[in-house]
Amino acid sequence: MGVNHATVLRRVAQLEERLGVQMFEKLPAGYRLTAAGEEVLELAEQMEASSHQLEARVFGRDQGVRGLLRVTLTPVIATHLLMPDFAEFARLHPDIEMDILSSGELANLTNREADVAIRVVYDRKTLPLNLHGLKGPELFGGVYMSQDRLTAWRAGAPDPLRWIVISAHDVPNWASEGEVRTAEVPFRVSDAEAQLAVVRQGLGITPLPCFVGDADPLLVRVPGTALHLYGTLWLLTQGEARKTKRVRLFTEFVSRRLATYAPLLAGLSTSRD
Repeated sequence: MGVNHATVLRRVAQLEERLGVQMFEKLPAGYRLTAAGEEVLELAEQMEASSHQLEARVFGRDQGVRGLLRVTLTPVIATHLLMPDFAEFARLHPDIEMDILSSGELANLTNREADVAIRVVYDRKTLPLNLHGLKGPELFGGVYMSQDRLTAWRAGAPDPLRWIVISAHDVPNWASEGEVRTAEVPFRVSDAEAQLAVVRQGLGITPLPCFVGDADPLLVRVPGTALHLYGTLWLLTQGEARKTKRVRLFTEFVSRRLATYAPLLAGLSTSRD
C-alpha cells in the first residue's frame, strides 16, 4: 500500500468511526473481518472493478501516440530477443513513454498493471476469455553445454558434468542427457542470467530456449538431445486498452518482428536476421 503500519491502523479507525461499526476483530494472530467488514469489502471490490472499467474505457478512447505504454514479459525474452526491437519502436515513436516490466510475475491486464503482455502459452485454452490475443510463433528449447567443455569431454576429460538448473525448477522431464552422462549432484542458480553464465564456464549442461542457446557462440547443443516445445508466444491486450493507437502500433510492430524470428525460436537458425 506504500504506507506504514501505523497509518493503516489510523485509517481503519477513521473509517470505523465514520461508518459507526467495527470492521475488524483484533485477535492474537492478527485481524479478522467482522460481518460488517465483509459487507464493506464486497462493496469496495465492486467499486474497484467499476473504477478499472471506467479507466479502461477512457484509455481506449485515446487515439494519440503520446503517453505511457506498459509492456510485461519474462526477463529472458526481453534481454535476449526483443529489447533491440523495443528500442527501435521507441525511436520511431519518441512521444510514447515505454515502461518495460521484465519479471517472472504475471501482471494483471484487467487491473491495468500493464497494457500489453508477451507470454509463452502452452495451452491456448488457459488464456482468460477477456484477453485479446495475437498469436505468434512457437518457442522451442534444447539442452546446451559450452563448446570448450564438449571438446574436453570428447577428449576424455575426467571432470564430471553437472545439470545446471534454476532453483525453483528441477531437471525437466523432457531433457535427455543424450550421449553425455552427468553427476547426480546438480548445480542450482537463482535466475536465468546466472544459469547462462555458469554453463559458459563449462561446469555442465542446461536446458535453454533455442533463441538463447543457438545464438550464443560459446554454446552448443548436447549431442543426442532433442528439442522440446515450450509453447506459443502470444501478444495479449485487454478490453478497451487494445483500441488505443499506441497499443495497436506496438502490437502490430512486435508481431511482425516475432514472425521474422520464427526460425530462431524453433531452433532452425542461429541468427536474428
